[in-house]
Amino acid sequence: MAKGPVPQSGDSELPFDMDEDIAVDERAFFGQPAKAAISKAALPAKEEHYHGHRERLRSRFREHGDTALADYEILELLLFRLIPRRDTKPIAKALIDRFGSLAGVFGAPAALLQEVKGVGEAVALDLKLISSLSHRALKSELRGKQVLSSWSSVIQYCHAAMAHETREQFRILFLDKRNALIADEVQGRGTVDHTPVYPREVVKRALELSATALILVHNHPSGDPTPSRADIEMTKMIIDAAKPLGISVHDHIIIGKDGQASLKGLRLI
Repeated sequence: MAKGPVPQSGDSELPFDMDEDIAVDERAFFGQPAKAAISKAALPAKEEHYHGHRERLRSRFREHGDTALADYEILELLLFRLIPRRDTKPIAKALIDRFGSLAGVFGAPAALLQEVKGVGEAVALDLKLISSLSHRALKSELRGKQVLSSWSSVIQYCHAAMAHETREQFRILFLDKRNALIADEVQGRGTVDHTPVYPREVVKRALELSATALILVHNHPSGDPTPSRADIEMTKMIIDAAKPLGISVHDHIIIGKDGQASLKGLRLI
């Protein structure tokens, strides 16, 4: 009886799988005791270099508050929660560099935030959520109060809501007869330098809300809040349309990245 070829170690006839991911140790097949495999889980976890840095930042914030930290460090503290397994210091610095300030980071569109290395969709949406919470908190400071006596709160809210928008936005604060806030609505969004505004629609909405006074607000994405001739003319058209119906326009505020202009303060209305 002829003997067949002796299977070699690389032949497919061997009764064990040679795939490296699920290989059976050949020593077990030939009766040799295999050494116990060392589980990765049994190895001590590597201490990442940024872990100690995180705890030091937390301690400084806990003991001294936010005044002890730079803007990028405050952002780092937040990113610890959003990106738990990465060094967030370079990401925080990159965000500040890209958008200029903390306000710029939180005011940036989610799509632009994601252009920064290390910021994915989930982190961008979380940053926008935190921004929305801040806007809501500032807005809540205005509700039920006489807006004209809380002018700094009005300006602060409008800055947070509009200063870093990349397109022009026309917003109206509708007030009752006590000058308390009834509603805050964006009436139009436009391009980088123009928003269409229709005085008749403004007055119509004021009547629907039973508002007796308005504060007009819009932003200049260029950053310069200086009113244009079109801004002044449009404001006067709204004043002329609203006055016969007993609706007054207290002011038109233009918001820029680093400041604001009041048409009333400039004696343009």
